[in-house]
Amino acid sequence: MTIKLAGFAFVLLVLASAPAFLGAYPVKLLQEILIWGVFAMSLDLIMGYAGMVSFGHSAFFGVGGYVAALALSRDAGVVSALVLPALAAALAALVIGFFSIRVSGVYFIMLTLAFSQMFYAVTFQAAWLGAEDGIVGVPRPRIAGVDLGDARGFHLYLLVLVALAALASWRIVQSPFGHVLRGIQENEARMQAVGYAVQRYKLLALVIAGTIAGVAGSLYTQFVGSITPDAFLWTTSGEALLMVIIGGTGTLFGGVLGAAAFILLQSLVSSYTERWMLILGLTFILFVLFAPGGVIGALKGRIGLRA
Repeated sequence: MTIKLAGFAFVLLVLASAPAFLGAYPVKLLQEILIWGVFAMSLDLIMGYAGMVSFGHSAFFGVGGYVAALALSRDAGVVSALVLPALAAALAALVIGFFSIRVSGVYFIMLTLAFSQMFYAVTFQAAWLGAEDGIVGVPRPRIAGVDLGDARGFHLYLLVLVALAALASWRIVQSPFGHVLRGIQENEARMQAVGYAVQRYKLLALVIAGTIAGVAGSLYTQFVGSITPDAFLWTTSGEALLMVIIGGTGTLFGGVLGAAAFILLQSLVSSYTERWMLILGLTFILFVLFAPGGVIGALKGRIGLRA
C-alpha cells in the first residue's frame, strides 16, 4: 500500500513539473489525456466493477460541461466550476439510472444510449444553449484569488482534481461497497439471494460514476473554453469505452493509460493521414485478440504486477 501511494505521489510530481520541461502543445495533450482519463475511470467504475456497459455515459459528461459553461459565464467561482456540474450530473445519473437499472445487458446499453441521444437532440435545437454551435467563450474559474487562465495555474488545478478523483475512485473500489459491486458483476442473482439490495447498489454506483463524469465534462469545458452538443453523442461514450478496453477493464487506472494511447495515437497518426480511425481500429482489434486484459493486463502477465 505504501509503495503504491509513493509511486502515485512520484507520478504526480513528474506530471506537475511537466510545464517546466515540455512545450505548450505537449502540455495541452497531457491535460487532455488527464481529463479523458478521469472520464474513462468513471465508466470503468460501472463497467469493470459492476458489469454495466453503458453507451450513454456521455450524458453525464455533457451535462457537467453545459452546466459549467452556463454557470461560469455568470460567476467564475469554484461552485460554478465544480459543485454545480457535479450535482447536475449526479441528478441526471439518478434519473437515468432509476429507469435503466431495471434492465441489463444489451437493453441497458440501448436505454442509456437513448437517454444520451435525447440530451443531444435537446441541446442541438435549444437556442439558449447555442443550438448546434454550443456555448463558446467560457471563462476559466478564479479560485482562492488565483486566476486559472494562467497555463501553469490551470495545470496544477487540473492535476489536483484528477488526483482527488483517482484516489476517491480507488478508495470506492477497495471498500466493502466495491466488493459488493464485484459480486454483482460475477453473479447478480446470488448477491440478491443472500440479501443484498442489488438495484440500490447499481443505482448508487451509476450516480457516483455519473458525478465523476460530470466533473470531467466540466474540466473539459474549462480546458477548451466551449461545449457543443457533440459531448452527448454516442461517439463520446464509444471513445471512453475504447480507452477502458485498451487500458484494461476493471483496473480503474487503465482508463488513463487507454486515454493516453488513444489521444497520442490520434494526434500522431492524424498528422500524417486523415484515416487515423482505421489505424486506431486495427490497434483496437490487436488489443482484443492478443491483449484482452488491456495494457495493464499485459503488464501483469509480463512482469507480475499485482492488482
